[in-house]
Amino acid sequence: MAKSVTKRSEVEIVSQLAVSGERMIERLRRKSFLPERRKELHLRFGIAEVAAMLGCSTNRIRQAEEDGRLPSPAFDEAGRRLGYDVAAMLRMREVLGASPRRADGDEPAIIAVQNFKGGVGKSTVTTHLAHYLAIQGYRVLVVDCDSQATTTTLFGFNPHFDVERDQTLYPYLSIDPTQADLLYAVQPTPWPNVDLIPSCLELFDVEYELAAAGSDGQNVLAARFRKLKQGLRDLARSYDVVILDPPPALGTISLAVMQAANALIVPLAATTPDFCSTVQFLSMMDQVLAQLEQAGISVDYGFVRLLCSRHDTSNPSESMVIRIMEEAFGASLLPVAVLDSAEISHASLRMMTVFELNKPIGTARTHKRCKQNLEEALGQVEQLLRRGWHRAHPALEDLADVA
Repeated sequence: MAKSVTKRSEVEIVSQLAVSGERMIERLRRKSFLPERRKELHLRFGIAEVAAMLGCSTNRIRQAEEDGRLPSPAFDEAGRRLGYDVAAMLRMREVLGASPRRADGDEPAIIAVQNFKGGVGKSTVTTHLAHYLAIQGYRVLVVDCDSQATTTTLFGFNPHFDVERDQTLYPYLSIDPTQADLLYAVQPTPWPNVDLIPSCLELFDVEYELAAAGSDGQNVLAARFRKLKQGLRDLARSYDVVILDPPPALGTISLAVMQAANALIVPLAATTPDFCSTVQFLSMMDQVLAQLEQAGISVDYGFVRLLCSRHDTSNPSESMVIRIMEEAFGASLLPVAVLDSAEISHASLRMMTVFELNKPIGTARTHKRCKQNLEEALGQVEQLLRRGWHRAHPALEDLADVA
């Protein structure tokens, strides 16, 4: 008798832990996003930094400000420039002809950041890639397809309080859909050129519904696969890049994402378990893609690359795993790994990416090293995109070369 009482009380603890955890998330959010509890972007770039990103001289920027093509810069009381925010930099790209946007005839990139193993940095790669591309001037849509909603949280939304099921993919993918396209779900973010389709726990209802579809289940699944692909392609016309963050499991939504994408990035950490599980993922994916083809669902990728998403260079065992990955995957493994850094962890604690930090959280040296590494690692993906549009930078071609 005593055993059953103990069992019930332990089960009740699960609910208590969930409530307590949700309260803590809200406290962290309030602390991070004061005063209005909404995430804001406070990034400022100096004129030399902006000139380097645009590939022009500072004199060209000053000249455009003097002749009225660009607004006059703001100054502080000491007469120093306050710097340019992201919106100002995007305008500068347009005026000075330095926008990297795809041409009208170029196909938008729809990238799935996918691995069936959790803890490989999938959401970290997704959000940092989105913000990196935003700084470069691309129009980006991020679609959080994971009911755990980590990416949604990193964009400043609390999935427990701010996001309802009808704001996710659910009304579009459910058995009884209430939406004919995905425009209803697109939310602005603090970044002027990045939008988000958020997620929340109730998105998982799609998995339940489709699993219970009965004898006609295969036809329903195939219809949903085609529907997500079409919906994303329709939305992608307004963007350069769409980044999909699917669940870390082989489920209905993951399969739908797999066939809706036209490019694939597989993140994995530099550990033996991650390497082994990723090999299993690739093997399983190979089988699934073959089955999709047999079912008449076409899948085609402009590129498939693996990205080491976490590597501690001071750890000899991880360096050995990197060498194993290089031998196994060849040129399909992007050569520059994302290095393990306290700055990424510090930013995540504040529900931010390193690219959103206006100043270092740790030491200036750590921040600079981390940001440079992220720019180099994610720049490899940018080169793959640009090469698909036949505009890759010749000096960086080798970073994205095909085996």
